[in-house]
Amino acid sequence: MTVTIGQATAQVRPPAARVRTRVTVPLEFPDGYHTTAEVFTFIGLADGREHLALGLGDWRNATNPLVRPHSECLTGDVFGSQRCDCGPQLREAAERITEAGGILLYLRQEGRGIGLYAKLDAYALQDTGLDTYQANLALGHGEDERDYTAAAQMLHALDVDRIRLLSNNPDKAGQLGDLGVEVTEQIRTGVHLSEANARYLAAKRDHTAHTLDLTGAA
Repeated sequence: MTVTIGQATAQVRPPAARVRTRVTVPLEFPDGYHTTAEVFTFIGLADGREHLALGLGDWRNATNPLVRPHSECLTGDVFGSQRCDCGPQLREAAERITEAGGILLYLRQEGRGIGLYAKLDAYALQDTGLDTYQANLALGHGEDERDYTAAAQMLHALDVDRIRLLSNNPDKAGQLGDLGVEVTEQIRTGVHLSEANARYLAAKRDHTAHTLDLTGAA
């Protein structure tokens, strides 16, 4: 399902970043799916972190490329944790973006920006009954501290100013639009529901309006 977004008006275009390195990397996922990425590093990103852009498929010739800003999740992306849906979303995004032509932005914003150790502290609080947002607040953090300025900078550095956004999160569309990236469509990811992450996904749907239909999902 897609949701059409009106043309965004840039409010604050971030300072320019530039490409530092480009390298071709063959990728293979645990289920055997493989693709090839043009991986870019950058100079001048606003937060000084080592974010990556992965050009997938025929992204250079896509006039309206499919883009997913994916926040790093070590537990889900690497170790296959089922407490979230991050690993399956990353795998899904790699295939869908390869087919459509676009860019996967891998953002070093673990735990919605609070860091790996704090995220695990939040897991411990969730085990006592708090939801994912309440746990962040209980630790003295914001509910979601992610900032997509660097994501916009990377897209601008790659001469990409108009995208179709692969995400269930309306905040990503709002921030990117404010940073001068026109989001023409917001396209839902699949629903990757498990017994372990059902409460987590419900909190995202109910608290921050993620476009997740959990009815009948398996």
